[in-house]
Amino acid sequence: MQNEVVCDLLVIGSGAGGLATAVTAAHLGLKVLVVEKEAQFGGTTAWSGGWMWIPCNPLAVSAGLVEDVARPWSYLQHELGAQFDAQRADAYLAAGPRMVTFFKTHTALQFIDGNAIPDFHGRTTDAAQGGRSICAAPFDARRLGRKVALLKPPLPETTLWGMGIASGAELRHFLNALRKPASFCYVSRQVLRYARDRLLYGRGMRLVNGNALAAGLAASAWEAGVEIQLNSPARDLLVEQGRVTGAVIRSPQGDVSVRATRGVVLACGGFPFDALRLKQLLPHAPTGVEHWSAAARGNTGDGLRMGEAAGGAVARDLAQAAALAPVSLVPRRDGSVAHFPHLIERGKPGLIAVTPSGQRFVNEADSYHDFMRGLLAATPAGEPVQAWLLCDHAFIRHYGLGAVKPAPLPMRAMLRNGYLKRGASLAALARACGINSDGLQATVLRYNAMAQAGRDADFAKGETAYNCMQGDAAAGWPNACMAPLARGPFYAVRVVPGSLGTFAGLKTNTQAQVLDAQNAPIAGLYAVGNDMNSLMGGHYPSGGITLGPAMTFGFIAAHHAAHRSL
Repeated sequence: MQNEVVCDLLVIGSGAGGLATAVTAAHLGLKVLVVEKEAQFGGTTAWSGGWMWIPCNPLAVSAGLVEDVARPWSYLQHELGAQFDAQRADAYLAAGPRMVTFFKTHTALQFIDGNAIPDFHGRTTDAAQGGRSICAAPFDARRLGRKVALLKPPLPETTLWGMGIASGAELRHFLNALRKPASFCYVSRQVLRYARDRLLYGRGMRLVNGNALAAGLAASAWEAGVEIQLNSPARDLLVEQGRVTGAVIRSPQGDVSVRATRGVVLACGGFPFDALRLKQLLPHAPTGVEHWSAAARGNTGDGLRMGEAAGGAVARDLAQAAALAPVSLVPRRDGSVAHFPHLIERGKPGLIAVTPSGQRFVNEADSYHDFMRGLLAATPAGEPVQAWLLCDHAFIRHYGLGAVKPAPLPMRAMLRNGYLKRGASLAALARACGINSDGLQATVLRYNAMAQAGRDADFAKGETAYNCMQGDAAAGWPNACMAPLARGPFYAVRVVPGSLGTFAGLKTNTQAQVLDAQNAPIAGLYAVGNDMNSLMGGHYPSGGITLGPAMTFGFIAAHHAAHRSL
């Protein structure tokens, strides 16, 4: 016999979209239940950078970076083209700053600005040099008490001994720890603090990036009276007379029928590990397995299937169905394989990317999504989609390469397990990787000459504000993103098609209500995060265009469910 539970709003999933909805709804007076299929909360959010694209946000305004909302609206219109949805863009741009103000004023979640972070495509009309991004501020996990054990930790390969490193200034300190006394002191303090926390609490208590975002949202949820149940996957939605009234949850104690008087919010993280839907929507994954996402493994398309069963439709007209990123496959001691997303080192001076032919194919300093679009276009039909990131010894000891950490950390284990390839010469490296040797040597010869001159005549690397931010002007080369691959040994890591999540989701309206085949809202059913069809239509105009809409449309959905205007 099924048990029955009654709440106002049922949220399925505990990433940023789901928890933002839950926190907002609870503050609006609703009784909220969050169910999560995994043993820990946070979803892909907990592994993410924690950045949100929120134009006209209050942190930018307080810093004097004021712009008319027409500018980001225009930027989206030019970037998204045929996929631009003016009504949803209006809703997003209007509600985003209010969402930030709400969380900043009423919850445990606080923010830091990204006022120096430019949009990805600086040549597009109304692209900004900064002022449109925010990130979760570092969070003291002691506020969670014993519940900190329920938080999904960051992806180990992106940490230092399990310690998260914040992007921006903090990361620069870690990269310069052996070069600048101030950076050495900063890093020493952080490492000692982490060691103390490990002794006292069993883990680091200073959380950054997406881990801070997930923790801040969860703390806010519990403090507002939200109940979060783990190990509780949703099985089916309950539908009565065309209205979604709840769901059947498979809890550790057995099936539970949850009646939700104000509706159900699908926030299950999209379909990055649903092989059937990957096969249907990603041309480079013809069997559904040729895609290695860096998202949470529990994101298997549950929300999309439940939404479709209730009459919703998954969009199929996007420019790209996933938020693409190059991923390397890292062998672990337990026999598993980590999917490492290459987000940081590609723009640093002294790295190139080549196909097995030994040829460059893209501006390496462009966004991860643009990098993968370039690789897909350069790969002949029928051949595996793969590339190699190459550098010399000086580069890898300064910046690292993928999961290989910079000096003074050793790289012997990565050489032994085959993740990292090494060659005393370019020809030797080409043999180790299966790259065309003549092609590679000709490519490096040409690239080194361009690096000395400071101009990439092939792909214009280093000519946009975003490229320059990804580079390293302090390295002293004419182009912040270019340096010669000078002296061996040389190193390479193979990258394959991956993603940070998926874009194709359930079609929704401006209130995050799921739409049926006639584009009418399905009463009582909402979708947020990657279960909602991306506002960006399969394009990637700036960093934070996943978490920004996830938080904002969660905020909007909560108000609609609570029958409250924004």
